[in-house]
Amino acid sequence: MFHGGGCTPTMLPRYLLAVLFIVAGTLHFLITPVYVNIMPSYLPAPTLLVQISGVAEILGGLGLLLPATQSAAAWGLILLLIAVMPANLNMALHASHWPGIPIWLLWARLPLQLPLIYWAFLYTRRSA
Repeated sequence: MFHGGGCTPTMLPRYLLAVLFIVAGTLHFLITPVYVNIMPSYLPAPTLLVQISGVAEILGGLGLLLPATQSAAAWGLILLLIAVMPANLNMALHASHWPGIPIWLLWARLPLQLPLIYWAFLYTRRSA
């Protein structure tokens, strides 16, 4: 797998990040109501926004896999992670809507966005 002109060990983290976003984006379509419930009430068209963010995650993940689009995809995912922060905050602020999830975990999600942003940032240069 890591020999010849194929995948190298340094590509594995990028592939993992790509799969994470592709799976997360796909979930926006498989369990749309869950994502709609996370959306702040002041945002219009929550279902459409969930679908747009799902498409963006899928395309960002796929873009990470191609050297020609890796940098643009990484920047797009960084912007997406920042854009979804209000939904993550909304989820933590309305913890009673999520009785099966410990409140500490809802709040812990917020700073966990930072390592994801950093991870994506690693691929903003083509040579990564």
